[in-house]
Order: sequence, then structure tokens, then C-alpha cells
Amino acid sequence: MLAVFKRELFSFLNSLMAYITIGIFLLACGLMFWFFPDTSILEYGYAEMDGFFSLVPYLFMFLISAITMRSFAEERKEGTYVLLATRPLTDMQIILAKYLACMVLVLFSLVPTLIYYYSISQLGLPKGNIDTGAVIGSYVGLFLLGSAFASIGVFASSITKNQIIAFAVAVFLCFFTYSGFDSLSRIAAFEGIESFLMNFGINEHYQSISRGVLDTRDVVYFLTFVALFLWLTKLAIGGRKW
Repeated sequence: MLAVFKRELFSFLNSLMAYITIGIFLLACGLMFWFFPDTSILEYGYAEMDGFFSLVPYLFMFLISAITMRSFAEERKEGTYVLLATRPLTDMQIILAKYLACMVLVLFSLVPTLIYYYSISQLGLPKGNIDTGAVIGSYVGLFLLGSAFASIGVFASSITKNQIIAFAVAVFLCFFTYSGFDSLSRIAAFEGIESFLMNFGINEHYQSISRGVLDTRDVVYFLTFVALFLWLTKLAIGGRKW
């Protein structure tokens, strides 16, 4: 499993696509956070990162989908999964190795954004005038959100051998699970079960963690969400003749 993890990770790092994808993500974050008037922290005037943490989930939908789209789709296209499956590994071990490699890249993309926290801390009056607890909670929420989106991306990659289709399916599923249930809760036909529908969506739990309070119910939700999509991935690759 470790060998598959290293192979997958180094395969990402040796490709230009990973650097381009992460570079575009960081560039978009920087432009939105510092330069675009509607979202700039300099225009907002308060030493907090709420705007950043509300924008990143939508950028994550594209970043993580681009990272995960090749996980199984490339194996199918090149016919190399059969060789991988002959190793003394279970399907779930292969899935976890690929999933963890994707999560490492998600962490790589998040680490450079810590400079935003330092910059705002230094720009605040007085210096250090920023809610560190809320920032830590928001980063924990982002990591959990990334883990959920990565599980969706790996699943999408397992159901097709076309990376573009895998990307499109992953983006759609990420968007629906993040915002779709909130939209459904506002439909008149679902009046009376609004809170029930919202609790199914990722956004409700992400916003809860972003407040700086780590509720075990939110953590259990994300872990269950990840487990569900990894299990669906196992069903997808287990029931297919590669």
C-alpha cells in the first residue's frame, strides 16, 4: 500500500499538471483575497479571513476534481489497473493509497495560504488583532471539506476512463453536496424539513466548524461522508472487468 501511495504521489509531483493546478488555485486565492474589489481584505477593512474561507470551497471544487480525475481513469485508459490488482493488495487498500496521495496534494496547496494569516496579523491594528481560534477552526474545516471532495473525486474517476468526464462529474457532485441541499431546503415543497435537508449538505457542517467550535457531530459527518464515497468507489472498481 505504501508503494502504491508513493507511486501515485510521485506521479503527481513529476507531472506539470499538478503544479499548474495548484499554481492556478493559489493565484486565484491571491487575486480574490487581495486585489478584486468585491472580495479584497484591503477593501473590507477588518482583520479576519471569513471572506477567504467562504471562497475557497468553490475553488476547491475545481482544484480537487483536477487532482483526482486521473486516479482511476488513467489506469483504465492505459490498462494498467490489471497489473496493480495482481499485487497482494485489496481494492480498499488501493483506493486508500490513491486517496491519501490526493490528500497530500490538497495539504500542499493549503500550506502556502498560511501566509495570508501572518500578513493580516501584521496589518491589523494593533498587530496580532485576529481571531486565531476561528482561523484554526476554519483550516480544520477546509481540510475536512477537502477530504470530502477528494473522496468524491476518486469515486468519479472510478466510473469512467475519460479524465474530462471524471472532472465534470466530480465538480457537479462537489457543488451539489456543498450547496445543493441548501437550495433544496428553500423550495416551498420541502417546507417543514428545511433543517433536515440542510444537515445533509456539507456547507452546514463546514460553516459550523469554521466558527471555531469543533463539534464531534460535524467530524462524524465528514468521516461518514468520506467512508461512503470510498465504499462506492470500491463497488465501482470491484464490479468491473478491467
